[in-house]
Amino acid sequence: MTTFKPISENEAQGKVKEVFEDIKSSRNIEEVPNFWKYIANDPDTLERTWNSMKQVMKKGAIDEVTKELIYVAVSVSNGCEYCIKSHSAAAIKKGATKQMLSEMIAVTGMANEANRLVEGYQVELDEKFK
Repeated sequence: MTTFKPISENEAQGKVKEVFEDIKSSRNIEEVPNFWKYIANDPDTLERTWNSMKQVMKKGAIDEVTKELIYVAVSVSNGCEYCIKSHSAAAIKKGATKQMLSEMIAVTGMANEANRLVEGYQVELDEKFK
């Protein structure tokens, strides 16, 4: 049982309603995803998080597909099923292939394994990397 209930689009008012409309228009979607509905319990958090997400995930020096793949990689490492699924779908919508996702997941798994080995063996940094 969850502590918070999602704020439906029908009951959204004020700042929440404005952010919900911006989410739908910016992403060209018809329904606000659950993540946003839940954090709408705190309108300030909703607004801040949405504004940050828009700013960080827009096309820049790194293209949007790569940003989505990075987001999925971090979500895999953190074990966030919701984020893995939603950002995998976003990556595909923006042009990623299932092969790209598969390779990214393999790299993420390999990096996590190597990181744990480095930490476990307490590997000292090579002089050339200092």
